Amino acid sequence: MAMNVLNYIFLVMSFDTPHFVRYSGRTGKLTDKEFFMILSGKEIRNHLGKDLLIEPFDEKQLNPNSYNLRLHSELMVYKESVLDMKKQHEIETFTIPEDGYVMRPGELYLARTFEYTRTDRFVPMLEGRSSIGRLGLFIHVTAGFGDVGFNGFWTLEMSCLKPVRIYAGVEICQIFYHTIAGEYERYISQKYQNNQGIQPSMLYKDFEL
Repeated sequence: MAMNVLNYIFLVMSFDTPHFVRYSGRTGKLTDKEFFMILSGKEIRNHLGKDLLIEPFDEKQLNPNSYNLRLHSELMVYKESVLDMKKQHEIETFTIPEDGYVMRPGELYLARTFEYTRTDRFVPMLEGRSSIGRLGLFIHVTAGFGDVGFNGFWTLEMSCLKPVRIYAGVEICQIFYHTIAGEYERYISQKYQNNQGIQPSMLYKDFEL
């Protein structure tokens, strides 16, 4: 069967840095090399106070290519058993005690990072730490992808496979930063930008437009 796709893009893994290249079926050549990079820990430190802000910042939480963020003491749960996308939901907030709090499977807990972050020129991404994942604890459902220009605390959508005791102040997740190619517009959402704490879903606002 003849290929009718003349151009496609694929990821090349090299010893220096991964990057995207475009392959032309007409010429059989690689063209338009576009670099796609993750900042190293040293580069994260170098950009602090310029394109990046992590407040407070502690050198001990800096990794080779990410930075560990801590869990705040506040937790939030929805009161309703059925969540309607078109409605604003009642919530309940409480504080994680000093001796910890046991999360239960089947429940969704909204939490937030202790650190406030601000990003410009880079795309922030959030992932759980491997030690956290090995306890069967998920720190986000689908919202690990950030937007360039985001300012605020990160709301975490936490759930677990088995009961697990959590503690405020634990290094719960890690933030890392991608470069971005081409012109871009900074994140200016009226829902989640410049937040000051945990934010439940505001999807209902989309239906009000």
